[in-house]
Amino acid sequence: MAGVLAVGDVIDDVLVRPSGPISPDTDTPSRIERVAGGSAANTACWLAGTGTPVTLVASVGREDVQRHEALLVERGVVPHLIPRRRPTGTIVVLSQGESRAMLTDRGANEDTDPADVRDDLLAGHALLHVTGHVFAGPDRDAGWRALFERATAAGLTTSVAPGSAGHLRVLGPDRFRRIVAGVDLLIAGLEEAQLLTGRTDPVAAARELAAAHPLVVVTLGSGGSLLATAGGVERVAAVAADVVDVTGAGDAYAAGLLGALLDGATDAEAGARAASLAALAVGRVGARP
Repeated sequence: MAGVLAVGDVIDDVLVRPSGPISPDTDTPSRIERVAGGSAANTACWLAGTGTPVTLVASVGREDVQRHEALLVERGVVPHLIPRRRPTGTIVVLSQGESRAMLTDRGANEDTDPADVRDDLLAGHALLHVTGHVFAGPDRDAGWRALFERATAAGLTTSVAPGSAGHLRVLGPDRFRRIVAGVDLLIAGLEEAQLLTGRTDPVAAARELAAAHPLVVVTLGSGGSLLATAGGVERVAAVAADVVDVTGAGDAYAAGLLGALLDGATDAEAGARAASLAALAVGRVGARP
């Protein structure tokens, strides 16, 4: 089966789970773990874990290439990591049940360029999935638009996940929508969809986005997800889970959705499989399987 070419971030996550409310100016006992993350890398690992062939294009610090390659290969991902002078990106994740806050240094990820995705890398894949954090930094908008056009011309389906609401605010919703215009699949969280459309109602936001993309998915956390096409909006229920850490749940959802669609599943079947994988993700610590 032709697989997925994922493009986006590799991150070193520092996961902090405080024992209770954070006390200012003193110690708060916490459980702290260091794990590999990054939205595109997480999705790639979840895809590989479900049997979908996947290649990842991303940037890391020069001293970390072998370490991150080994972690990805261990999970079944084919890594195409570009060494950079900047250090590997790092995120400190403060995780408390279904709530989290992230302190982010994107590091080497700032240097990922659409030119890194050569035509020979596109060949042999069925789907190009890009996580929107790579649109930040220097203005490479024309290059990203050209990448989607190259992928389409090569016969690939194209997919984008915005990355985060905070990222969208800085980048600008209008700029983001111009970059991804014509992409086949948009996978957005509720707040991201609201920012992209200016609509608070999730169904209305999904409908508006579906006017620009053949398939739009808006994830609603424990409220499930909305799958929108030109023909209407369908709700898919969430799968019940004991929530330990929500980090990477959206990345797992994206992997479940993409893998199912490549397998020939209907949109609703793909949404259900995505929900099951997201439920598995929130039941454990860390963003990868």
